[in-house]
Amino acid sequence: MTIKDWPAQQRPRERLISQGAAALSDPELLALFLRVGVKGRSAVELGRDLLQHFGSIQGLFGATLSQFSAVHGMGPAKFAQLQAVMELAQRAIGEQLQAGPSLGSPDAVRQYLRISMGRQQHESFVVLFLDVKNRLLACQEMFRGTLTHTSVYPREVVKAALGHNAASVMLAHNHPSGVSEPSDADLLLTRALVQALALVDVRVLDHFVVAGTCVHSFAEHGQM
Repeated sequence: MTIKDWPAQQRPRERLISQGAAALSDPELLALFLRVGVKGRSAVELGRDLLQHFGSIQGLFGATLSQFSAVHGMGPAKFAQLQAVMELAQRAIGEQLQAGPSLGSPDAVRQYLRISMGRQQHESFVVLFLDVKNRLLACQEMFRGTLTHTSVYPREVVKAALGHNAASVMLAHNHPSGVSEPSDADLLLTRALVQALALVDVRVLDHFVVAGTCVHSFAEHGQM
């Protein structure tokens, strides 16, 4: 039975329109993205298959083209659509951060970092530059490394902070290993950056470690 054969009140699209997107399950939301199923499987069933195959929505979003295409019925076209959806969500949250009065809400920052960094397979180091009212001036990837190591040079961060005329910064890097707990090297780097930026009167408000859906805050754990 296809979704078209379902009673109208049970179809994902109709339920979304009448009840809102939050009323739909993960497979139902994926069904709306997929639009059609494959032979013998409705779009909802196919959405459920994708979640089971990749383990979670985060796993699905982090899949490479080859991994995604290995699932029956999936291919480059759907992969491109999925990446476009993710990029639009990331840009929407970025606009919200820039348009908002301040970055006083840790949840908004975490949400942005989860989407922008949680799926990356390489390690990268990002700096969010803020003005005197904690409004976002820019978010810049400063360094990129391998799965286990990246070289971060404090003088480059200081130079960028001065270039953006930033009053403060938030630091973030990801752990593709999936472990959000900061390493000793992470703690040493944070202290070095705090000291270097203090010389030019720029405060470090926080440092986040992003590991999939988990985001560890140094400030909240007294590690600044």
